[in-house]
Amino acid sequence: MSTESILKDTSIAFLESYLNNASPTGYESEGQKLWMNYLKPYVDTFITDTYGTAVGVINPDAPFKVVIEGHADEISWYVNYITEDGLLYVIRNGGSDHQIAPSKRVHIHTKKGIVKGVFGWPAIHTRLRDKEESPKISNIFIDLGCETKEQVEAMGVHVGCVITYPDEFMILNENKFVCRAIDNRMGGFMIAEVARLLHENKKTLPFGLYIVNSVQEEIGLRGAEMIAQTIKPNVAIVTDVCHDTTTPMIDKKVEGDLKMGKGPVIAYAPAVQNKLRDLIVDIAVENKIPFQRHATSRATGTDTDAFAYSNGGVASALISLPLRYMHTTVEMVHRDDVENVIQLIYQSLLKIENNETFSYFK
Repeated sequence: MSTESILKDTSIAFLESYLNNASPTGYESEGQKLWMNYLKPYVDTFITDTYGTAVGVINPDAPFKVVIEGHADEISWYVNYITEDGLLYVIRNGGSDHQIAPSKRVHIHTKKGIVKGVFGWPAIHTRLRDKEESPKISNIFIDLGCETKEQVEAMGVHVGCVITYPDEFMILNENKFVCRAIDNRMGGFMIAEVARLLHENKKTLPFGLYIVNSVQEEIGLRGAEMIAQTIKPNVAIVTDVCHDTTTPMIDKKVEGDLKMGKGPVIAYAPAVQNKLRDLIVDIAVENKIPFQRHATSRATGTDTDAFAYSNGGVASALISLPLRYMHTTVEMVHRDDVENVIQLIYQSLLKIENNETFSYFK
């Protein structure tokens, strides 16, 4: 495999704008518009559904259908209660980490536009009592600088408004991409780059390729469930993130031994079809693409599960991107891994022909 970077300056510029844009679960439309606009030159047509999943299609008339997939949503909060003093209490929208919330800046999305606020927290001087409280859902709160509930409501904020963090994209030490929502808008970026490579290298596929950016993964794989019924694919290759387990406070005996920079992670799980997974492993070896293996037991916890068990069974596989600090605002991945996931999916597509390739009893 060539060591030359496959990511262009235009790719990185898109990645930055895509990650910086808010795309909370249930409100992914603006991010999907950015993604579709980037993907447009590389596909024949698009499919969208009523909840916002977007699909770029190559060879839409082909009877055999292959999906490559990532998910578009990011974790967030909902306004749940407004006090008479103008403070906001929240509930999760996805797996938001309450322990990182205190002192974070936030954007509250309203019909009047973005309202800025902060997660407040008592000063250390006032907490050194008999028992210091830790952050939890019941005691974290947002301060908009208002003094009354009426002032909050006049800004357009009400129960049900969604709340995101504004933390933006940066590159550390030349090759580490850092941002909130890398889980898993990086997946949407990587599958878009696969489409770009197919187009620029003038590759003709013997099947229909469906480049799927699903919504609502963070609250139960819902977007993938819906779009799987619409497409009815024969094969699905899903990409998501997994944990870099080399950081402090993670037990490798429980989480496995995975490290960013050492390559894509190929999953072993009941939802992963053995023949498809073996094909991907063989392709990694043939193309000298470094890879790691991860056993995920009963369920992968990703959209792989939704595709695999749909439509009477779809041959599915999961290629993950090792990530540090999942569900925080400083999620971190290695540029080399991003490029190698793109290459592994790209090379895998060039080997897929038909269902017989993955016949379980062949």
